[in-house]
Amino acid sequence: MHDEIEPNWLSEIVRRFSVFMYTINGWTAVQENPPPRKAVIIAAPHTSNWDFLYFFGLTNKLGFNSYWIGKDTLFKWPWGDMMRRMGGIPVNRSKSQNMVDAMVREFERRDDFLLTIPPEGTRGGGKQWRTGFYYIALKAKVPLILGMMDYSKRTGGLGPSFMPSGDYKADMQKLSDFYHSVTPKVPEKAMRDIVSTDPGTPGKQPEKGAMS
Repeated sequence: MHDEIEPNWLSEIVRRFSVFMYTINGWTAVQENPPPRKAVIIAAPHTSNWDFLYFFGLTNKLGFNSYWIGKDTLFKWPWGDMMRRMGGIPVNRSKSQNMVDAMVREFERRDDFLLTIPPEGTRGGGKQWRTGFYYIALKAKVPLILGMMDYSKRTGGLGPSFMPSGDYKADMQKLSDFYHSVTPKVPEKAMRDIVSTDPGTPGKQPEKGAMS
């Protein structure tokens, strides 16, 4: 199945506004390599609502569609259609469900799917990174792309990418080496101890992170 995000007038206004804000605030889009058709994009550090606006502007500036996970209450009338057209995928957090397997099925049914997930959850401040993003990529057999918004350099974009090996600690070390060089908007909210994150149990990750 080949899915395209078809904008309507409202989502197009938001898209143009995000690009305008991204540009007027002096940001520069960087991209190490063009993204593949399928991948999990790590959105980190995520410490402010501005991250979503700037990252949305960034993806439009670079010319690719990115999807994101959001609680289903964000998709009610009158904003639901706009949220979906901006790449949102609603999930019901009140029901017991396996988010990892649900997203793996999305990868299986789509020809193009770049899924953006902030491992720190909602605007940082958590004790550790959530691990669902890792197991989604591992089980879907897609690469992890290191996305970032560096507020000290005013650069945002897509950094290196790699296939998850299944060795959680080793792969987290790669992420740690990269993200410790990136300055978030609110440094005190950023999770710095990435490597020691408990990998948990594959397939049972309570992935609640969404760019919200």
